[in-house]
Amino acid sequence: MKECRRTWARAGEELSYPEITRLAAEAEPFKAVIDVDAADFFQPGDMPARIQEYCGRTQQPVPESKGAIVRCALESLALKYRWVLDRLEEMLGYRLNPIHIIGGGTQNRLLNQLTADATNRSVVAGPIEATAIGNVLMQAVALGHLTSLDEARAVVRHSFKPETYEPRPAREWDAEYQKLCELLKI
Repeated sequence: MKECRRTWARAGEELSYPEITRLAAEAEPFKAVIDVDAADFFQPGDMPARIQEYCGRTQQPVPESKGAIVRCALESLALKYRWVLDRLEEMLGYRLNPIHIIGGGTQNRLLNQLTADATNRSVVAGPIEATAIGNVLMQAVALGHLTSLDEARAVVRHSFKPETYEPRPAREWDAEYQKLCELLKI
């Protein structure tokens, strides 16, 4: 989303993250899927054009509007989370639930809901300043103000209220997931 926003800003259209997210939320779902880890997306640059080129090259509908481009990216990211979770669960032999999202990613409510939907798991988001909180708590443990990691975790649980996103069932997610799996075989 950051590279899309930067590209549009260079073209003279300054859009806030809430505006971009609103456009994505209003866009029609399930138009195309990208592998967010494809080499096409490694370098900064004109990400909207790269997403469009990827969709065209993989013979999918090409998202045209800003909202459709960002929606494609967010849905694809949520689907990639599902793919990674499937691999982890296969190795571990049990289901990972819920998904915890901390740090800056907690601010994108649309992505958090899409992640819950795509993975069919609850998503618990928060706290936003996880790195700073962790640093302070580890210093408190080191200085003896807290006695253990468990006590530090209890401080976080009592100090910050997470936001929980529950999955909304939709068969389309399974079809989109299959598209992603096929793309990953290419």
